[in-house]
Amino acid sequence: MGEMDGPLGRAEAEEYASWFRALADATRIQIVSLLARRRRPMSVGEIVAASGVGQSTVSHHLKILAEVRFVLVDRRGASSLYRINDKCVSCFPTAADVVMGNPVPAAPACD
Repeated sequence: MGEMDGPLGRAEAEEYASWFRALADATRIQIVSLLARRRRPMSVGEIVAASGVGQSTVSHHLKILAEVRFVLVDRRGASSLYRINDKCVSCFPTAADVVMGNPVPAAPACD
């Protein structure tokens, strides 16, 4: 069986699964979308104001998004600014590509 005939390798499958889990929430998708569209670092307060979601909820979701590196955190003194990780988002495969065996990005390099 050729490489394209079998399933994804376990490490790749685990990585993609973590991405899908991180995006399996409407609020997290809204936050990713907001940061991607604004194209600049934003504070938690700015994200709260734009999303209409409470501060503790936004902070919780940002933590999850940062764990899979969709969102990067820039610490500025006592505050933190959050920005989209363009490198990681650009290598995110669609669910259809993964399931259907279409070409998917190489092993993620989400630094």
